[in-house]
Amino acid sequence: MKRNKKENLLPYLEKQRAEKLAEMGSYLRHLRQEQSLSLEEVAAKTKVQARLLNAIEEGNLEPLPEPVYIQGFIKRYADTLGLDGGEFASVFPTGQSFQFLKASWRVLPAVPQLKPIHLYLVYIFLIICAVNGLSGLVKNSAMQASNQETEKKAIAPPPKSDNKPKPDSLALLSSTSSSNIPKSDKPLRVGVTLKEESWIRVVADGKTQFEGTLPSGTQRTWEAKEELIIRAGNAGGVLVTFNEKQAEPLGVSGQAETKRFKAGPQS
Repeated sequence: MKRNKKENLLPYLEKQRAEKLAEMGSYLRHLRQEQSLSLEEVAAKTKVQARLLNAIEEGNLEPLPEPVYIQGFIKRYADTLGLDGGEFASVFPTGQSFQFLKASWRVLPAVPQLKPIHLYLVYIFLIICAVNGLSGLVKNSAMQASNQETEKKAIAPPPKSDNKPKPDSLALLSSTSSSNIPKSDKPLRVGVTLKEESWIRVVADGKTQFEGTLPSGTQRTWEAKEELIIRAGNAGGVLVTFNEKQAEPLGVSGQAETKRFKAGPQS
């Protein structure tokens, strides 16, 4: 009676093995392909023939040996793919202690495998982060330099004023002196010697004879029939002689001055 009961269970057990082997083989094939491994490569690592591994993946019991050996092949296959082979293979029914086992291996996470494309994306991400960080540092440095320059300009002392007046403003700053101008019956002859650089304008008989800046050490002479006017921006640096007489400063150093020399009877 017991023998008949056991014989009745054999077809059911065989069906369970086939179904379980199909599920486990399909899962092992998926992991193998995900890791870009061929059956030959797995066979070399597990020492199990490639045709037997293919039968496991196909869920084909026909070319496989006894269930206990099948369980051993599954264990080696799973270990090679990074799973816990013993736990994974334990759910395959061998018939020695038949029981309905729960396929706990389904919840086991597969060992993550990084493919070249994944590493490439990681490298790109790191490069972008590095470029953004460097760009931020450059911008901060530029802003700090700009702020420092602004602060220097804000606290810088005002530029020193030039004592020498510009030609355009000479007419407003200059004063005309004629009280000490000598008079003579001879034609006018006025010479200038520059002790310091100065801007000078010379007008003889209503016509401008010279206008510009003369350097220190310059000696020039101008003549006129009736009137000769000399304007200097730095009057103290200009010595003037009238009709070969003793030279005298045109005025005060750093100030503008204008003098008129006229021909006529001496007063």
